[in-house]
Amino acid sequence: MFLKASTLLLLPALIVQGYIVKQKTPRLPEPDGERCGIYGQGRPTLSLLILGDSAAAGVGVVAQADALLGQLLTLLSPYFIIEFCLEATTGHTTKQIYQSLERVESRQFDIVISSVGVNDVTSLQQPKTWIKQQKELYQKIQQNFQPKLIIASGVPPMNEFPALSFPLSWLFGQYSAQMNELLAKYIATQKNMQLIQYDLNEYREKNLSMARDGFHPSKEIYQLWAEKIVAIIKTHSNI
Repeated sequence: MFLKASTLLLLPALIVQGYIVKQKTPRLPEPDGERCGIYGQGRPTLSLLILGDSAAAGVGVVAQADALLGQLLTLLSPYFIIEFCLEATTGHTTKQIYQSLERVESRQFDIVISSVGVNDVTSLQQPKTWIKQQKELYQKIQQNFQPKLIIASGVPPMNEFPALSFPLSWLFGQYSAQMNELLAKYIATQKNMQLIQYDLNEYREKNLSMARDGFHPSKEIYQLWAEKIVAIIKTHSNI
């Protein structure tokens, strides 16, 4: 109720500020590079599917080698031959990512990694509606790909995005915090799901900055993100 009331109260300011942010923020393209293929020299074979939005697609860097996919391939290649596929599109919400699953061949993947939520926040999707859509998305992922492990990335703390200023940053931060709380509760009930949450103190200690648009990860943040995913994969090395 508080979030909905705050949204309505701030709506005139949000419309103006949102327009200004869109005009001032550079629109970065999705990076070049292979999105599906085979990589690595280790054994055994590991099948990997990445789903999501612009962050999953690698916006913020020039080449896929520096994005989440490329960083994962580099870190995993000594241990596995990786069959990989990336299905991600800038601007996609949970509902659109659900629909995009139809473009991916229904087959078994060992690991599915998701990045979704930012565009739901910017479209002011209420957290209770969002978590219902999230449950539908992950149920569809389970049905289509029978993954041994799903690694879900939490919604970034958007109040920390340099491209955003008050009150937009504050409101988006409230949305992302509530969404993450609901997502964590859901994932805790799922045997084959793990959640990656953002540790702002770690980011500050490492003096990590975002991409030049102030809205997407930089190469260094993609690397840290990939390292956290690989650490989870190693704890499930029997997959």
